[in-house]
Amino acid sequence: MKAVVFLGEGELEIRDYPDPAPGPDEVIVEIRASGMCGTDLHHLHGPKRSEDQIVIEGHEPCGVVAEIGSAVHPNEARIGDRVMVHHYDGCRTCHECRSGSTQLCTHSKIVYGGLNGDGSHAHYMKVPAHTLVRLPDELSFKAGAAVSCGTGTAFGAIKRVDLTGEDTVAIFGQGPVGLSCTMFAKAFGARVIALDIGEERLGMAKKFGADYVINPLKDDPVEAIRDLTRGGHGADKSIECSANRDARRQALEAVRLNGTACMVGAYGDMQVDVHQIIQLQKSLLGSLTFSKNMQYDCAAFVAERGLDVETLFTHDFRLEEARRAYDLFDERKIGKGVFVFD
Repeated sequence: MKAVVFLGEGELEIRDYPDPAPGPDEVIVEIRASGMCGTDLHHLHGPKRSEDQIVIEGHEPCGVVAEIGSAVHPNEARIGDRVMVHHYDGCRTCHECRSGSTQLCTHSKIVYGGLNGDGSHAHYMKVPAHTLVRLPDELSFKAGAAVSCGTGTAFGAIKRVDLTGEDTVAIFGQGPVGLSCTMFAKAFGARVIALDIGEERLGMAKKFGADYVINPLKDDPVEAIRDLTRGGHGADKSIECSANRDARRQALEAVRLNGTACMVGAYGDMQVDVHQIIQLQKSLLGSLTFSKNMQYDCAAFVAERGLDVETLFTHDFRLEEARRAYDLFDERKIGKGVFVFD
């Protein structure tokens, strides 16, 4: 089979691999859609990798179960099942793993598609059967790929801040995760203020339901948010999806007394003014993707509410177009891309 690998320092190759065979507790998923994620670019431009560090990329998998290991119970998987993959494995014995939050395992975590496990930018993907999450019949494979990382991450953040229809929420960054947050926040009934430095992304945020949009290059975001909130007190909650240091500070400053700011964007750093945390009694949270159970809940919510998450993907590609796809993605000439398979 063909598969995409990153060598580091911006180098990418499409290589030939043997088709994988399942171990006793494993399954083979025939990939139908595999999304591109912003974190891919960190892997692509990271340090040069030795051969034993190279893995197949892609951590937004969706497809059909093609083969099943001898010890896999029929309740776990059957050939032909439409599935997403929770792209983590762990020690399987700690509290986090046993509760389905494998992404939080601190003992022996595997992250499929970019860190230390082979991912889904290939025709087939081998994973433990327990990582499978059923794809609702109403959702396309592309929608399932979106839920498998970016959109699922947004859902996790919305749940982490306990968003309600009474809240005003400011969402910093309107990339795929931020746009998903905007979509979900409106579905939850909240009043949404979307922020981004790109006018095209702000236009998409309006289409996804944002009540107000702010460009921080044109207006002071903290003051603008206060102007849009009752009494000038600020938003009830904020979600930061850009990993930008200034945006993180602003997301905390823009929430009201006793408000909550949640950091979602991976990488980067943050300087915290303790006055915001102590004297103003604001809560500062982090949110790392989602659990297996939440991935299913997210997909079910999308299906039940008829949310068009597939429109987050602006471009479809074939696997052999990987070099061009990542060049365009890296240069921000496209939004979110997805590899599709027959």
